[in-house]
Amino acid sequence: MAQGRKGKLNYRCPWCLAREIDMDMLYDRDKDEYYCLRCSFTGNEPEVLRLNAQFRAKYRDRMRRITDF
Repeated sequence: MAQGRKGKLNYRCPWCLAREIDMDMLYDRDKDEYYCLRCSFTGNEPEVLRLNAQFRAKYRDRMRRITDF
């Protein structure tokens, strides 16, 4: 998805990303929080970063071939 040019950097919605849907979150300046139009997730920046970090940790070995079990 293309990044909008207004406001802060858009993050991917962690709930939609867990279901493999690539959805940008929008930023609300008045409430200082991010929200998703698709699943109605809302959260501040540290919470969104924490949930996205959990998603990245889940798929950290995705591109590495594992031969030893």
